[in-house]
Amino acid sequence: MSQMRDCCTLFRLMTAFCLLIPGCSQRVPETEDAAQNRSASANPELDRFEGLSGTIDVAGGTAHIPVMSEAAKRISRAHPEIKITVAGGGSGVGVKKVGEGLVDIGNTGRPLSDEERESYGLVSFPFAIDGVAVVVHPDNAVSGLSTTEVQGLYAGQTKNWKDVGGSDAEVNLFTRDEASGTREVFWKKLLEKGSISEKANVVSSNGAMKIAVAGDPNAIGYVSLGYVDDTVKPVAIDGTAPAQEKAASGEYPVVRKLFMNTKGQPSGLVKAFIDYVRGPAGAEIVEDAGYIPVTDE
Repeated sequence: MSQMRDCCTLFRLMTAFCLLIPGCSQRVPETEDAAQNRSASANPELDRFEGLSGTIDVAGGTAHIPVMSEAAKRISRAHPEIKITVAGGGSGVGVKKVGEGLVDIGNTGRPLSDEERESYGLVSFPFAIDGVAVVVHPDNAVSGLSTTEVQGLYAGQTKNWKDVGGSDAEVNLFTRDEASGTREVFWKKLLEKGSISEKANVVSSNGAMKIAVAGDPNAIGYVSLGYVDDTVKPVAIDGTAPAQEKAASGEYPVVRKLFMNTKGQPSGLVKAFIDYVRGPAGAEIVEDAGYIPVTDE
């Protein structure tokens, strides 16, 4: 018993002695949030927000949401006095809301029309190149389609998967509403402005489209390439598999740019946000989201 008391006393003395020596004290592990905050504060790209405060409201194209949300998170983490809200709704909603002054930035997955520019006085800032992929359920045997076959499917002329190399099952079509920039690019560049069957199921966003196709073995739909994961299977078009690098080079044809749009030239906090998204830090976020950065326009 005496020997045990002596050991305990020795341990306490060694611990106390260690605490008196610089660098000897036990290091408390850094939490993930603390590490992220330290990294954010050390990022020189975030210095552009020094002295700024307020709120930025962003709405529009749903393909933009992953980039906008991550940029907003990094900025607000380093500068808590800045609040940034991000909402979807589609490209048409983005144009209308920014044009009417309801949001600061209206995102579109397509270029603005001349009428939209002139009637609202909008200015565009491209920040990413994105492909639009035709997707099916992972269990679907079809891995490639021709442009003509996609057009026949969406027109409702081809009603069974066996007619395009799949199983004997009825095709379930999914599309987006007419305010969607993703739909507009798909309709113009792949359907060549052909008809879309009235029987097609309409979903509200890229995320909703992915969920719908992932849950239906007989579904066909289309999403931004940034949304493609292993829950859906992208389909090659005319022998070319959809990939962002091929979209950027022009080898894959169903491609568009993603835009941030403002009413007039931006200034202050809004300009700082746009410059951040289009700068080196934003380019990293764009790439992480599965897109190709546009920084030189």
